[in-house]
Amino acid sequence: MDLGLTEDQEMLKKVAADFVKAEVPAHQMTQWYKNKQVFRPEILKKAAELGWLGMMLPEEWGGAGLAPMDCAVVFEQLGHGPVPGPLFTSGILSAQMIFEACTDAQRKALLPALCSGKAIVIPAIADQSAYWGPEAVETRLSKTPSGYLMNGTKRFVFDADAATSFLCAARSEEGKVVFLLVDAKSPGITVTQHIGFFVSVFEVRFDQVVVTTENLLGSSGASWATLEQALDRALPILSAYQVGATQEVFDFTCEYTRTRVVFGQPIGRFQRVQDHCVDISICLDTARWATYEAIWRLETGMDARAGVHEAKATASDGYYHGTNYAHMVWAGPGTDYSHPMMAHSVLAHTLYQYLGTPGHHKRLMVDALYPRA
Repeated sequence: MDLGLTEDQEMLKKVAADFVKAEVPAHQMTQWYKNKQVFRPEILKKAAELGWLGMMLPEEWGGAGLAPMDCAVVFEQLGHGPVPGPLFTSGILSAQMIFEACTDAQRKALLPALCSGKAIVIPAIADQSAYWGPEAVETRLSKTPSGYLMNGTKRFVFDADAATSFLCAARSEEGKVVFLLVDAKSPGITVTQHIGFFVSVFEVRFDQVVVTTENLLGSSGASWATLEQALDRALPILSAYQVGATQEVFDFTCEYTRTRVVFGQPIGRFQRVQDHCVDISICLDTARWATYEAIWRLETGMDARAGVHEAKATASDGYYHGTNYAHMVWAGPGTDYSHPMMAHSVLAHTLYQYLGTPGHHKRLMVDALYPRA
């Protein structure tokens, strides 16, 4: 496995790094976070101009036609911000789901607008249950003469405040899990901030929301297996974002240990502080290797299912525990909401559970490595 970047990938990396420095400096991100307003339409617009929405989609559908490694290089840099907004939720996960599940007519109607940023399609998958999987889909579709009524509450909906439409999982009267697009301005939709998590995470309630058969993805609403196909390509990109975020935490924490002087010497000379920094480095490298091995497997046509879940498990685990180790180094200053540690810490706690906890993905690794007969 060669992790060396091509000349084009080095250019993508530089453009993304410059974008983060210009658009999301640390002091600006902490201010947005404190004000609980992290969706910035101007950032999404500039990202769309750079071709970062729908990066992996074919050009014929409005995408950039880039490989997963190209996309991961960009998202690792975005994690340094961490750059907020629906670049992943709409530009990667929903884009892949629509591409995998929809008819050509639906793709033509949806994907160019998504890639330009005019449409922001936000996944709303998880229900009240903490479990991630088809068995936990509780939102219901009830048939009416003209279509359906949709009722339920979705949890952990990232970027719901930015949505023009929601990509929802719901259960039909026959018990099948189907996927459909719902206009975010439909009567009966209530969006509430999810207390205790990152400020861009919401609960979305659907109360007697009217939908039609045309809202279903594909000809029959697709299936959970279609979502898993989209996640196989999307999860390593989210993992790369978390790798970049962990790298940022490691970098500014190590710099602090060189400049913070206690008892006449930098705190980085104290063994316990060194232990914490080493622990962050181990979290970081474990996540990076797992993430890029999964991407390498995807690009070479190898079976990547176990690797994809390993990447999500180690990247979420590494970011979460890496920020905890960093807090031990920063102590009091790192708990101030004006400090970049707090945005990273709360985001790490949130992404730990988003799209399945590390424990969930470890179980899926077992299923992939030891398939049942």
